Amino acid sequence: MFDFGEEIMIAEQGFLPLGRADMEARGWDMVDFVYVIGDAYVDHPSFGHAIISRVLEAHGYKVGLIAQPDWRDPDSIAVYGRPRLGFLVTAGNMDSMVNHYSVSKKRRDMDAFTPGGVMGKRPDYATVVYCNLIRQTYKDSPILIGGIEASLRRLGHYDYWSNKMKRSILLDSQADLLMYGMGERSVVEIADALSSGLSVKDITFVNGTVYKTKRAEDIYDALMLPSFDEISRDRTNYAKSFYTQYCNTDPFVGKRLVESYPNSVYVVQNPASKPLSQMEMDDVYALPYQRNYHPSYEEAGGVPAIREVKFSLVSSRGCFGGCSFCALTFHQGRIIQTRSHKSIIEEAKLLIKDKDFKGYIHDVGGPTANFRHPACVKQLEKGACQNKQCLFPEPCKNLTVDHKDYLSLLRELRKLPGVKKVFVRSGIRFDYVMADKDETFFRELCSYHVSGQLKVAPEHVADPVLKRMGKPKNSVYKEFADKYRKINETLGLRQYLVPYLMSSHPGSTLKEAVELAEYLRDLGYMPEQVQDFYPTPSTISTCMYYTGLDPRTMEPVYVPVNPHEKAMQRALIQYRNPVNYDLVLEALKKAERLDLVGFDKKCLIRPQKAAKLLQKQRQKQREENKRQAPAKKKTIRNVHKKKSKK
Repeated sequence: MFDFGEEIMIAEQGFLPLGRADMEARGWDMVDFVYVIGDAYVDHPSFGHAIISRVLEAHGYKVGLIAQPDWRDPDSIAVYGRPRLGFLVTAGNMDSMVNHYSVSKKRRDMDAFTPGGVMGKRPDYATVVYCNLIRQTYKDSPILIGGIEASLRRLGHYDYWSNKMKRSILLDSQADLLMYGMGERSVVEIADALSSGLSVKDITFVNGTVYKTKRAEDIYDALMLPSFDEISRDRTNYAKSFYTQYCNTDPFVGKRLVESYPNSVYVVQNPASKPLSQMEMDDVYALPYQRNYHPSYEEAGGVPAIREVKFSLVSSRGCFGGCSFCALTFHQGRIIQTRSHKSIIEEAKLLIKDKDFKGYIHDVGGPTANFRHPACVKQLEKGACQNKQCLFPEPCKNLTVDHKDYLSLLRELRKLPGVKKVFVRSGIRFDYVMADKDETFFRELCSYHVSGQLKVAPEHVADPVLKRMGKPKNSVYKEFADKYRKINETLGLRQYLVPYLMSSHPGSTLKEAVELAEYLRDLGYMPEQVQDFYPTPSTISTCMYYTGLDPRTMEPVYVPVNPHEKAMQRALIQYRNPVNYDLVLEALKKAERLDLVGFDKKCLIRPQKAAKLLQKQRQKQREENKRQAPAKKKTIRNVHKKKSKK
């Protein structure tokens, strides 16, 4: 268990060093760890680098940060000189490729984790590039990698951007150790081992880490995965390997896994770290964070990412929802870890004191806001089930469905002086809400915690697609939507549901895409933005995308990979947009659903000639409006002149 009490008392106030001058101002000759990060330095507990650096500080280690170094210049990572114990490297709060590119592989316009939102301050595959840069200058210094990019690429994986299998990032980066998941336990254990004089090559015993070795005889009690050559040659082998990994993410029952590479190199994944207790979670969030970006970024306009989290509260980690397209199972795990009410209330009081606080707590939650305890009592001692989900396809009979603790927390926050409103925005599992026979939470959610719109994620309406997504049947969402409407009517409130929907997920043919469009037609709603399925590393859905197989059953799955078909599925969700007319018409033809082209209210689009005529009429009207605009302005000015004379 962590014990931060004494160390926090002696921790210096202010930001940690962000350069040599800051280090010397503290009277340090050198740092224990140099922490190289792909994000700007934001000392807030929603940023992984802030937590890890503060945890190390609390255990007596000196940490200096290098934020977004120039990867073309080796001197940029040498500002502190050689650290006493080693380098820590992370790409940032996001995978660098997701950060840089949209699902269509187009370069994004903004990087929310960079001062001023400027793009181009970190390289593609940032973890690999930073580590190789360090190796050029410090050939023998230990390098430890972590964060979401390293965590989800810890073994051989499909890389969407290069469209090929990639080796473990541990090999490509030349790092010594990889910390996966939430790294508080593992980073302290590694730091203590290094500080005691142990060679980094001998640190093979830490849970939540991945190491490499050529000594097969030293690997014990492990499952051998298909080799990297085997998963590269045969996609079926990759599907099998991935599912073995998926079934061994639990810290209680997960096995050690081994993946072999040419030249007798073995990459070994130790079992996951044990979840933090509530006391340990409280300790982590009580560390002396400055709760903002480093002041040196002020001139550039600050770091945009802080806006989403500055007045939000993290109440939990982990998620037992098990959505196929989500990497949480691989990263935070399925066992819920929570902070105490006292810890959260104390942080809320800090928010209230902030000069920019307007009385609104933007969110209280985590990966899933309304998960505040493990799915069942068994998980606390025996871990999550390997081959069963807690909520899919139906809620497990052992599932503990109870919102009382979360509801109590929200009530306490609402009563705090200076708090006008407490919102829940990080998302709720509507099927979990529906499984609760007590409607109190649902009613209070609508009464106090919705800002006019409640965002939920049914993702799709066609059951064959929902099955592949690991989401509940559409009938569950319909019941939830109906209940939401009735509760709001009873309360006399006009509040709406905003459903998140996804196109082109594995299992979705044009038939299911049309079904989704019909649902939106009946709902009278057209989303402004559409999320096309994005194959990110280490998700079941990405495995399906690459292999064409559902790794849970090894059943073949239809996968829309053709860019034109993906464009048609996306266009169907926004069928009212005139720009999408041709794509929608083509999709309806291919799906043999031309019954949806016509003038009936059930039709999605009008016949082409009528549509073109309507478009011309609208264009003519717009031109007429523009022509009349100056005359209208002149009339308004004359009226104002007459009034002023009077």
